[in-house]
Formats: sequence, C-alpha cells, structure tokens
Amino acid sequence: MKTEIGYYLAGFADGEGSFNVSFRPRQDYKSLWKISLCFNISQKDKVILTLFKRYLGCGTLRARPDDIWYYEVNNLNAIWEKVIPFFKKYRFLSAKKKRDFAKFCKIAEIIKNGEHLTKEGVKKIIEIRREMNDGGKRKFSEKEILSKFQESPETIRQIPITSGMI
Repeated sequence: MKTEIGYYLAGFADGEGSFNVSFRPRQDYKSLWKISLCFNISQKDKVILTLFKRYLGCGTLRARPDDIWYYEVNNLNAIWEKVIPFFKKYRFLSAKKKRDFAKFCKIAEIIKNGEHLTKEGVKKIIEIRREMNDGGKRKFSEKEILSKFQESPETIRQIPITSGMI
C-alpha cells in the first residue's frame, strides 16, 4: 500500500469511523453473551469506502435503504489481523479516536485470550467500553448484561455434582 493512502484512510477514519463493542444475548448457558467488535464507516459516496475494503482486504460494503453506503468489519480475525495493525501503523491524530481505538484493542485482547467467557472478563469489557464513543447508545444496560450471570436455583439444580467436587 502506498503510505499516503494509508495516512489518508486513517485521517478519514479519524473523523468518520467508529469502533464499537456490542453485546447480544445467547441461548446456550456456557456463553451468555456474544460480544462483537466492529469497525465501521458510513458515507453517501462509496468510493472511499471501497478504498478501505481494498486496502484492508476485509469487511463488507453495502447500501442502506436511505442511500448511504456502509463499510464494516466485524470478523474478529479480520479485526485482529488487518484493522488493528493498520491503525497501529497509520495512527490517529485526535485524542478521542486514539482513546477509543486503544480501548477497542484492549477489548480485542480480552476476547482473544478467552477472558470474555467469564463474568470477570465481561465486567472488564463493560468497564473499558463505558467511555468509548462518549457512552453511545446501548441496547442492553450494564446491569442487564451482568444480571444474566446471576444463577437461579433452577440453574444450580441442573449442574451435575461429581465426586470430589465438594
């Protein structure tokens, strides 16, 4: 990649891009929440978004019903292998985007290490995410997310007790 294009894209993302962390409830008991990382940008003109897709070598580009183009990367491997290294090389200038990106990287590391599968890991992610995107809109409150970890008497009865556990 030409260096000037890398810096151009990073500058564009500095103003228009977003790093997000979302929680979606899961039905299985082992992983109560699906925690998703996403880098995205939306614009009326798809030319620059096409450059992102081409130079990052990942993500999807689609038109929304309101004639806005949307580029996003939400695959964890692509985020870890493409998005994070790109923005570590072509750094942001604004303090806000630097902060959000640093927090995004910390959360990606927690997920990569499997810590997100525990209540303590989820608490860490929630604490880190709290200040990203200046709070942002959240579908589920922190309290709702953590309350799913409270075991009901029914859940406790269903856990098999094997010898040597007590």
